Amino acid sequence: DAFQAFHINPTLVQKYLKPLLIGELAPGEPSQDRDKNSQLVEDFRTLRKTAEDMNLFRASPLFFSLYLGHIIAMEVLAWLMVSYFGTGWITTLILSCILTTSQAQAGWLQHDFGHLSVFKKSSWNHIVHKFVIGHLKGASANWWNHRHFQHHAKPNIFKKDPDVNMLHIFVLGDTQPVEYGKKKLKYLPYNHQHEYFFLSEILLPFLIPCSHTVLIPLWSWLDPPRMPTVDAPSLKSSWETYHNQTIIPKIFDETPMCKEKKAKLPNLIVFLESHWFVWVTQMNHIPMEIDSEKHRDWLSSQMAATCNIEQSFFNDWFTGHLNFQIEHHLFPTMPRHNFWKVKPLVKSLCAKYGVQYEEKPLGKAFVDIVG
Repeated sequence: DAFQAFHINPTLVQKYLKPLLIGELAPGEPSQDRDKNSQLVEDFRTLRKTAEDMNLFRASPLFFSLYLGHIIAMEVLAWLMVSYFGTGWITTLILSCILTTSQAQAGWLQHDFGHLSVFKKSSWNHIVHKFVIGHLKGASANWWNHRHFQHHAKPNIFKKDPDVNMLHIFVLGDTQPVEYGKKKLKYLPYNHQHEYFFLSEILLPFLIPCSHTVLIPLWSWLDPPRMPTVDAPSLKSSWETYHNQTIIPKIFDETPMCKEKKAKLPNLIVFLESHWFVWVTQMNHIPMEIDSEKHRDWLSSQMAATCNIEQSFFNDWFTGHLNFQIEHHLFPTMPRHNFWKVKPLVKSLCAKYGVQYEEKPLGKAFVDIVG
């Protein structure tokens, strides 16, 4: 089911897997997912087939064109504003809001292409993904894929989901605090983490600046075959956009004051964007079950680790449709504008088997992170 979820053309990918085949389990031999409900698995596969028959995996070119268009429009507006009004402090503050919004929305859009949910061909998704995450955001598509698909395969599972590998900062879930309490303290005084959490909320907005300046270049260096052709041009393009001519033209480089604001603007943008990114991405997972591998079926494992946020036009836009996190995790290649259509089918299946389907308001989701 995981394999089916991640690939838009499993038949093609199977050809690449043939040389890797070691053998097949005997009919009576248990698989690793030993606790799965076989009837639930069959019903979920039927649900997926129904979604395919309803064309819910077919993307709307208009939706994604308009979405990319409104991002580029904000970038162009920012350039026109600084060209016309100069680099006064009021202009800089307005610019930071516009560019923070465009960068956050570009982050949600690269997520769509990264999951192959826009074009029918994987190659086209990869090309546009590299453009959006690389040239618009200055990050690495290769780095993102490496981490994000591990998260999707085993969300909230220790040693398998890199997003909950936070032992240098926090212990998470119900079992890990007990486990590390027995082992005595390791990296930090975890018995005080409810206190230093609020200090980390001040530091968390540095997540994106740190990943752009340290983690992504490090990843590119560790994977040199991709560096010259993929990461380096993207990082260079994005850096020039935000630190050189495109946003702050050379005409304003004459005074020390303008040079100072030229340096601060990109840092302010990614600082604000980090806050947006962290709260939206954590609200769907951190309050949910975080534990070791339970060997459950695809539906049950995803439902235990994810929750939804109530739908509204603002919530859809603000979160990049990650308020439909349940549907996204069950069907990663489904275009986000169709999540609301498959949602009733998922809720019905969950009700049939007594699987919890959690949905909450946006405000409560943020409060639950603190809780």
